Amino acid sequence: MAQESVDMLEEVKHYYGKVLKTSADLQTNACCTGEQMPPTIRDVLNEMVPEVVERYYGCGLIVPAQLEGLRVLDLGCGAGRDVYLLSRLVGEQGAVVGVDMTREQLDVAESYIDEHAKRFGYAKPNVSFVQGELEHLDELDLEPASFELIVSNCVINLCQDKGRVLQNAYHLLKPGGEMYFSDVYADRRVPEKVAQHPLLYTECLGGALYWNDLVSLAKQAGFLDPRLVTDSPITVNNTELTDLIGNVNFYSATYRLFKLEGLEPACEDYGQAVVYQGSIPEHPNHVELDKHHRFDKGRVVPVCGNTWRMLNETRFNPHFEFIGDTSTHFGIFADCGSTLPFDETASDSPPASTGCC
Repeated sequence: MAQESVDMLEEVKHYYGKVLKTSADLQTNACCTGEQMPPTIRDVLNEMVPEVVERYYGCGLIVPAQLEGLRVLDLGCGAGRDVYLLSRLVGEQGAVVGVDMTREQLDVAESYIDEHAKRFGYAKPNVSFVQGELEHLDELDLEPASFELIVSNCVINLCQDKGRVLQNAYHLLKPGGEMYFSDVYADRRVPEKVAQHPLLYTECLGGALYWNDLVSLAKQAGFLDPRLVTDSPITVNNTELTDLIGNVNFYSATYRLFKLEGLEPACEDYGQAVVYQGSIPEHPNHVELDKHHRFDKGRVVPVCGNTWRMLNETRFNPHFEFIGDTSTHFGIFADCGSTLPFDETASDSPPASTGCC
């Protein structure tokens, strides 16, 4: 590992282990969730130990639909805020494992295992924690193809070898599983002076991926059709830092990556459609797959072959009616293009419920 990489790794360990005590200590708003908090999640957070909730440095909501009974892995779990949130949502029959490299953060998380089980009314805890670096998940005691869901919240940008993190995640997922994660991205490759700035790096900006590099790394890892779920621009209210950043624009974004072999590189039209049954808990009227796909209950929605498979060959299958097959190809469904996928301003508008992409 190069000397600068070692130094930056130590900066991250020191910052999150010794400097930060609560989210109020952050000096930028990069590691702050901007999404509206659903009532169900607010209720769970109110059940949790305040110290765990206050030691939160995420930039998104890593809570997809249909979690009951899942086995989940949280990459970069910190003091365990998302681990315990998901612990409540997967239920007593589910399980959540948190991985983090910072001992001080894990000490806090582990000290409240029994307390959260008690607060949630569980006979025994359904969480565990493992210390380790995300680039070396393959060296930890984690069984390959053993998780239905992998989450991460504003942590992968802190890793030096992001491609290896995604590759390891792919191997840990079961077929049909998904990686659902929030992180900070840039609209261009980050200049070296920003990437090597200790504060900007530790607060999730210096290590931010150019969004199109994330797409490429995901595909190389086996996640062939990355889907953007939500995004919002990040502002840095510090003149000294904004002068250093220059014209680079940063965004908080959530992506979902499905482990489905043979997905196509484009949106191909086979005349397929799906109908949402309204049966997913907390989503009686509609459910969203990504930024461009909202499925209203009872509405027939044409979809591309990849979207059809993301619903048909995953945990969402029981909640949809599936129309068509791949026997007839009608050409390209839509050109998703390679322009900036993020909105320039935050938007609460729901995605379209017709068509694909």
